[in-house]
Amino acid sequence: MIVSDTPKPGADSSAPQDAPQPSPDKGRKHSDFAYQAVYRYLVSLISEIETDARVKLPSLRQLAERLDVSISTIQYAYSLLEKEGRVYSLAKSGYYALPVSGVSFVSGSADVLERLYVHSRRPGTLVLSSDEPALLLSLDNPLLLLERELVRQYPRQQAPQFQPFGELELRTALAVRYTTSAQRYWHADDVYIGADLRSVLETLMAALSLKHATVLVESPCDWVILRLLQAGGVNIVELPLLDDGGFDLVALEHLLQTQPVKLLLMSSGLSVPRGSLMPLAQRQHLARLLERFGIWLLENDSHGECAFEPGGPRMRDLVDPDRLVVFASFERIMGAEAPFGYLLSRHLGAELQRHFLLRSFRMSPTRQKAIARLYSSGRIDQHLATLRRLLQERMTHMIGLLGERLCDSLAFVPPQGGATVWAQASRPVDMRKVFERLLERKIVVAPGELFSLHGLHQQHLRLCSTSHRHLDQALGVLADALRLEQLD
Repeated sequence: MIVSDTPKPGADSSAPQDAPQPSPDKGRKHSDFAYQAVYRYLVSLISEIETDARVKLPSLRQLAERLDVSISTIQYAYSLLEKEGRVYSLAKSGYYALPVSGVSFVSGSADVLERLYVHSRRPGTLVLSSDEPALLLSLDNPLLLLERELVRQYPRQQAPQFQPFGELELRTALAVRYTTSAQRYWHADDVYIGADLRSVLETLMAALSLKHATVLVESPCDWVILRLLQAGGVNIVELPLLDDGGFDLVALEHLLQTQPVKLLLMSSGLSVPRGSLMPLAQRQHLARLLERFGIWLLENDSHGECAFEPGGPRMRDLVDPDRLVVFASFERIMGAEAPFGYLLSRHLGAELQRHFLLRSFRMSPTRQKAIARLYSSGRIDQHLATLRRLLQERMTHMIGLLGERLCDSLAFVPPQGGATVWAQASRPVDMRKVFERLLERKIVVAPGELFSLHGLHQQHLRLCSTSHRHLDQALGVLADALRLEQLD
């Protein structure tokens, strides 16, 4: 039988039989279906098209020979893109791409964050502003395979399960994960799961009654967290981190003596975007200050697993557990298929239960069970060991390129973990203009001003180390922009 390069209408859209069947217990080399690699290749190919006219894509036979896979694998990848509306087929002609016009994405707003978001979604853009460690190694495939297996195992519920605080199995797994001793323990009842990190933080802010309260925040700080606090009417005081990853503890003690601070928001271990670890002696001194002044600790553990090497006790292991709340999300270490956020608190039960009941999160119990199985089976620890190695390898490569291309333009402390480099211009520059110059070349970086609400970090920027496409050329463009925008 002769196989046509163009699939017939109504062709079977199931996955090709020759696609490898991954197991959740295998490493990355067995984690992808063949058609997924082809899909990613085609997405990259379409993204490089910079015209509004329709563009003919390679035929099934051409791609099969180029990528050394079967025609049915190519056909299935094309069918996925066709369902998404990114390609279309013409009988006896082949597949065509009609990319989204970059013009429709252009924002006239002067707001830097809005422009960053808009331009990051333009076709063909190199995004050096992101912070997504799981891009190097996600658990999407094992998670979905586990979910499919659970659907087969469990009978269909005749009535929807009502678990307003999250799936019990996952809450139990997290309680076990965070328990470190007979004194530092957690129960499932101390764990609350929400749809994503943003909604969990919004619920927590309501439970803590943070409106008009004074909150200390380590700086630089994630812009999502900063803007949530700002929108909630919180009085934010930013505490700049020093080059060694710690605070000026003398200045902090004076601040605690003079202002009615309710809580301190800081990272559990690895501070992102700096990628720094606070020295243990500083953490211990800080814990004593919080105890002395009766300050709550709100610990951000979203990147706690991303340090290249163990960093000793976390802040939560040093402070009074009666004044501790921990929050994080699975997405940073697992990938986009695990968007849920969660928090742990031993002493806010009544308020958290009330506010989580009011939010009425609708979340897949099966997906939550699958995440719980990744923890209970030890699969998450295998994944994290590999992810840390990949992050460190990519960071080493990034630092090498920065040394070659930007040694005279940028200064930075090599990160101790994570997927970003926090760099400062060696000479004063207009970083806003640097940002705009790069946008013109379809390169997006994150200016330091985004990580502060009070004008800090104007000479800084964040670069991600997970990107590899055209990275060397992009850093050359960045070096030129920094040179051209120097301030007299």
